[in-house]
Amino acid sequence: IKKDEGEGRMIANFPTVKRTHLETLQVNLGYQCNQQCGHCHVDAGPKRNEMMERSTVERVITYLRSSDVKKLDLTGGTPELNPHFSDLVDAARKIDVHVIDRCNLTILEEPEQEGLAEFLADRQVEIIASLPCYLKENVDRQRGNGVFDVSLRALQKLNQLGYGREGSALVLNIVYNPLGPFLPPNQKILEEDYRKQLGDRYGIVFNFLYTMTNMPIHRFRKMLISNGELFHYMERLRLAHQDANLQSLMCRTLISVDWQGYVYDCDFNQMLGMPLSIDGKVRINLSELIGIELEGRPIMVSEHCFACTAGQGSSCSGALS
Repeated sequence: IKKDEGEGRMIANFPTVKRTHLETLQVNLGYQCNQQCGHCHVDAGPKRNEMMERSTVERVITYLRSSDVKKLDLTGGTPELNPHFSDLVDAARKIDVHVIDRCNLTILEEPEQEGLAEFLADRQVEIIASLPCYLKENVDRQRGNGVFDVSLRALQKLNQLGYGREGSALVLNIVYNPLGPFLPPNQKILEEDYRKQLGDRYGIVFNFLYTMTNMPIHRFRKMLISNGELFHYMERLRLAHQDANLQSLMCRTLISVDWQGYVYDCDFNQMLGMPLSIDGKVRINLSELIGIELEGRPIMVSEHCFACTAGQGSSCSGALS
């Protein structure tokens, strides 16, 4: 049992988790974002200036070339704001690494991002687009006035390029986050609702919907504390824990790299300053991992991990069960 610093209550420890084979390199290209969302676990926003430099991008490319990892997952902030974004995508595609871009959609209409959508389509980059609801008022309440309309235009443009369409190799997935301190609904049922609402109203199509539980860290955690809801939310996550979800946790097959090149077990641990540890050594740079076997090594866990195992489970690729 561990004391929670937010409300002075007690939260149960999380079970032990170990790694399997590494499949995905998730890279945070910087915390700068053209939006500032209320649920953001990165605390990203327009005023953040952390950005991965060219030398660190080169280390990422070197690691990809030296490993058998075949999936590069780019995130932020807004990953496309990094000036080396396109070079990293091109380098990965040249060695047949599948690239995922976690896109907030509104970036596609920023003045300096003309041609971005076409670039992503030409490189067959998979897009995981964040759209927390299919209702305008809910999206604008969480993300700011006008965000819903811009997001719709971006989705329609991606559809015009072939994204999300049947028979196309261009994959477009959408991410849903709850608007408050509760678990997301059944992913399959919500996906059908999204298809109907976005399709009937706006003619938008997509491949899959991913539901993700809000992580009780940083901006969302501060909101929970200010509303006196932190302990109740944590208890809700703990009581909804499913042991079966432990086998499918994303951290078992993924490592997260921050904007300086340091390695973590997942993006959430990165935001909490909980670095990956190997044989007692912490704060390991990606270049130091070349040739190191990670399978079977323990993963650093804490109470926030219950957000990934609660209910149907949650990961960067949606529900686990």
